[in-house]
Amino acid sequence: MSQKNETFILILSLLVTAGLLGVGFWWFTQNSDFNTGDLAEVDQNRQEPSQTNQIPSPSNQSVTSTNQTFAQVQDIPSGLFSYGGSTSWAPIRLSVDSAIQAARPEFQLRYVSPGSGAPSSGKGIDMLIDGRLTFAQSSRPILDQEYSKAKQRGFNLEQISVAIDGLAVAVNPSLNILGLTLEELKSIYTGKITNWQQLGGPPLKITPYSRPADSGGTVELFQEDILGGQEFGSSVKFVPTTTEALRQLANDFGGIYFASAPEVVPQCTVKPLAIGRNPNQLVPPYQEPFISPNQCPTQRNQLNITAFQKGDYPITRNLFVVVKKNGQIEEEAGNAYANLLLSNQGQEMISKAGFVRIR
Repeated sequence: MSQKNETFILILSLLVTAGLLGVGFWWFTQNSDFNTGDLAEVDQNRQEPSQTNQIPSPSNQSVTSTNQTFAQVQDIPSGLFSYGGSTSWAPIRLSVDSAIQAARPEFQLRYVSPGSGAPSSGKGIDMLIDGRLTFAQSSRPILDQEYSKAKQRGFNLEQISVAIDGLAVAVNPSLNILGLTLEELKSIYTGKITNWQQLGGPPLKITPYSRPADSGGTVELFQEDILGGQEFGSSVKFVPTTTEALRQLANDFGGIYFASAPEVVPQCTVKPLAIGRNPNQLVPPYQEPFISPNQCPTQRNQLNITAFQKGDYPITRNLFVVVKKNGQIEEEAGNAYANLLLSNQGQEMISKAGFVRIR
């Protein structure tokens, strides 16, 4: 066979083969679910996986998604669970916890007061360690000795931040003082400054009010962060509750008192003071402009949320759920309660209760 004939036969064979392949592909696409557009889609998905399925960062893997309601939060145990602790948590127990009960009736909460003395962060943590509470509510971090005591009992403690709070300092509305520095506040409560005239105010004796030193996390925080661990001065007048302190402050032109900001800022009978790290950076705990007592209760002062979140206001703190890490139902319940508060619905309700949301 000549070379010319061999070339012709080869070309003809290639054309026949291509034709057969074309007919086969046409039959396959008409009689199956295959779509040529799927190739482009598969290729695009391979190149851009991060557009739709991002892996959560380690810091977000153990907390509840913020788009959840109470009803959507998972891993909520059934049973009756005792809790208690800080008095600063009272607004949350009143409004948020009641909403949790309505949405999750299987998760029953029972508030337990200490057997003696007033409730506090410290007493709540002690009751948790002693087995009298399932989890505790605290307005200050866990202390080293509390961690040690828990370890002696065979378990660990964990604190979960769920809200931001601050301490507000209040005076009688008639006192012509705009604000104080942290050092001036310390000097008042340690007895170095005893008259408002020393701070540019009227010649009026200062009467510092406080709850007792052993009454809870708020006073502990004040002593540690403001007084630097020093004791209260002899001029400090101790009162059992914030309600009583505010009542006395309303009738004492020279009085001054500190407490959790949500308990102080909206009050009609006192004036919250701006506080600063130095005289040129006084930051009010309320949203400006200040609403005077004669406008209250029609209008009330609101928390300076931005200053609290940014840390511009110098006396802020976190509120913690304290969980018993023992691998049992107590740990499950404590984590569940924290996750409910960290859900979007929980954070919104915490904000409405007067605190600053942490997420």
